[in-house]
Amino acid sequence: MKNSIVILILFTLQFSFAQETTTISGFVTGEGNKIQGANVHLLGTKQKTVTDSLGYYSLGNVMRGKYNIRVTSTGFKPMTVEISVVEAQNTNQNFELEDNENQLNEVVVSGTLKAVKRLESAVPVEVYSPVFFKKNPTPSIYEALQNINGVRPQLNCGVCNTGDIHINGLEGPYTLVLIDGMPIVSSLSTVYGLSGIPNSLVERIEIVKGPASSLYGSEAVGGLINIITKNPTNAPVFAADVFTTTYLETNVDLGMKFSPTKKSMTLLGINYFNYNEVVDKDKDNFTDVTLSERISVFNKWSFLRNENRLFTIAARGMYEDRWGGDVRWDKKYRGGDEIYGESIYTKRGELIGSYQLPFEEKLMLSFSGNVHYQDSRYGTTSYIANQKIGFLQLTWDKKLGRNDLLAGIANRYSYYDDNTTATKEAEKTWLPGIFVQDEITLSPKSQVLLGMRYDYNSIHGSIFTPRVAYRWKKNENTIFRLNAGTGFRVVNLFTEDHAALTGSRDVVIKNDLKPEQSVNANLNYIQKINFGNGTFIGIETTAFYTRFSNKIISDYETDPNKIIYDNINGYAISQGISTNVDVNFPSGLKMILGATVLDNKNVENGVSERPFLTENFTATWSVSYKIESLNLLLDYTGNVYSPMKLPLLSDLDPRDPNSPWYSIQNIQFTYSGWKNFELYGGIKNLLNFTPMQKNPFLISRANDPFDKNVQYDSAGKVLVTPDNPYGLTFDTTYVYGQNQSIRGFFGLRYTLR
Repeated sequence: MKNSIVILILFTLQFSFAQETTTISGFVTGEGNKIQGANVHLLGTKQKTVTDSLGYYSLGNVMRGKYNIRVTSTGFKPMTVEISVVEAQNTNQNFELEDNENQLNEVVVSGTLKAVKRLESAVPVEVYSPVFFKKNPTPSIYEALQNINGVRPQLNCGVCNTGDIHINGLEGPYTLVLIDGMPIVSSLSTVYGLSGIPNSLVERIEIVKGPASSLYGSEAVGGLINIITKNPTNAPVFAADVFTTTYLETNVDLGMKFSPTKKSMTLLGINYFNYNEVVDKDKDNFTDVTLSERISVFNKWSFLRNENRLFTIAARGMYEDRWGGDVRWDKKYRGGDEIYGESIYTKRGELIGSYQLPFEEKLMLSFSGNVHYQDSRYGTTSYIANQKIGFLQLTWDKKLGRNDLLAGIANRYSYYDDNTTATKEAEKTWLPGIFVQDEITLSPKSQVLLGMRYDYNSIHGSIFTPRVAYRWKKNENTIFRLNAGTGFRVVNLFTEDHAALTGSRDVVIKNDLKPEQSVNANLNYIQKINFGNGTFIGIETTAFYTRFSNKIISDYETDPNKIIYDNINGYAISQGISTNVDVNFPSGLKMILGATVLDNKNVENGVSERPFLTENFTATWSVSYKIESLNLLLDYTGNVYSPMKLPLLSDLDPRDPNSPWYSIQNIQFTYSGWKNFELYGGIKNLLNFTPMQKNPFLISRANDPFDKNVQYDSAGKVLVTPDNPYGLTFDTTYVYGQNQSIRGFFGLRYTLR
């Protein structure tokens, strides 16, 4: 009887306790993505947890009452919410964290091929989220990079408006562009490959400045840009972003995800861009901006596997039809000598994927492939090119005590063919390589990274690229990093220099071009300052030095009718210092400021000369202020560039030999008061700058693009005539910035979580 009474009492207490406690659960998201590893703390208690891979958390055995729940996650502002637990049943509470935009604590992979917090990485990596790029919406990632310190989109053709990306003043071929860590944007498509990637599918962009060839091989000489797309699991159910400008440029970004099966999820993205208005504000009878119609489709799959092993695969197809030239041009004139036009058809396909092998050891198989077909007419010059690239890589990741090892083997096959006289037969190149890297933790405050790579190019032979890095964390707010390494680039000239194909210049290659090689060192310093009132300041400064040997230079000056290419008989140097400052005030004011001082020069036979189209100073800024009561966000973005040396055609050429100081500034207003919607609009190029200012013309001899009325002497030099008072030929290479005047824009975003 006594035992029965005890059991009854215990059962009653247990039932009463169950009625008094509950479970709080929900999801933690940020910028529409579910956040893994977020910390969730029930303040005033010892109950803590972290979110799983789907962003889900659960706190059990919570007594009735009022609580404050605090959620923190790297790269996001902390969030505290008061919650009342009044019912003895599960309580659901979701959290939407706001990006803190200082980017100092993001998780990065580009520096070491491992996922690591940015401040813990021995290699400096800059991270930019979609929030940053929304401050100045653009129809392509190529244009979006203009507000990143030390990174400049460079136009290389005044008619077709193709270009590349300069990092720290180095030309585009020295920058390796990756998608999800794969070298998918090859040299031929560097000009076009950054167009058509749906911005709505971009998770973040990581930038490494300085050689990274010890991990990534050829082309990572001056730096790399890694475009990381969203994981289908974390992406919103549907997202749409549509905007247009007063130039009638229309861009449509659509993203949606599906779950075809219980163990798979797919993300579909579509980008469509159309600009079909002939504008000629500088009155030279040539289009100011290339007309274009482009469509790109991106599809990424993620599969659930045992033990959370990774398996993702993605594909993208892109087609673009673009033209620029005489405002009277029509497709019937394509390739003829009646009306001048530059018409480019581009077809491109890409496949990328990663598969973690089913072994106890962490073995990752990554692969990519792309085909690029280009059919171009530059007046009567025909350029038809076909490039195929396949890439396969296997990496082994292992921690042994203080050693964090990474080793891998890779192979890259390149096929290239075109119809130019310089390509007598299709070029087929194999580039197998092997690499190893070891991050050694010397103490809680210091670590050293040692890495090396060996590649064998089927044309140029063996190439060895070592690197070393050291990181010292003085405290949680002060970090120093020293990096040194080498880089190399195997050159395919015509895929990278549109000046070789446009205008009337002949291409001359003096000798067999040798691979370019570089040696680099940089010192990086990070300082975080947290004030008691919620103000945060992050300062990052990097001093860098790169020395090139075998650098290929283009000679525009020896003969105005030729572009002469050769390896430099000497060396080239790129050096300088770059600083980024992030400031967040509790009032809602945020600033991202950057400046870079550059000293780039080619040294040949003891003579130092600054390269064309290289600035000595650049600065960028982004200032944002949120008016919470009005649900209104104000963004003011801009950049400024110092003068650059420009290619002239003769001593009589009346155009300025240097560009002026110039700045492109933009302002945007975003209203977010409607559920799931954002309405935005603003003005681009507030100062109404165009390169035509203070120049009589940009395109030389636009009135005679086929040089029918140009006369030459017996030595091939252009003669001065009444019809040609400056002794010029038709040329489109005098270009350094966009040629669009001030314009408005308006857009709408919709996101369904």
